[in-house]
Amino acid sequence: MITGKDKGKTGKVIKALPKMDKVIVEDVNLLTKRIRSKKQGEEGQSVKIASPIHISNVKLASKTKKTTTTKK
Repeated sequence: MITGKDKGKTGKVIKALPKMDKVIVEDVNLLTKRIRSKKQGEEGQSVKIASPIHISNVKLASKTKKTTTTKK
């Protein structure tokens, strides 16, 4: 990540959305969604969901050299 609340974090790209120019990255840009109980007596849940990030805010990182590259 280049900018935003998760600046400096790295992760795998889970899904690419080329028509929207966005990607979903593992463990980055997580949103908490609260789910109500379906049946009476059950408890509700909080689920973390990865939301899409614009491609301009993501940079390719190298595992071997600990460096980042930008597309030119």
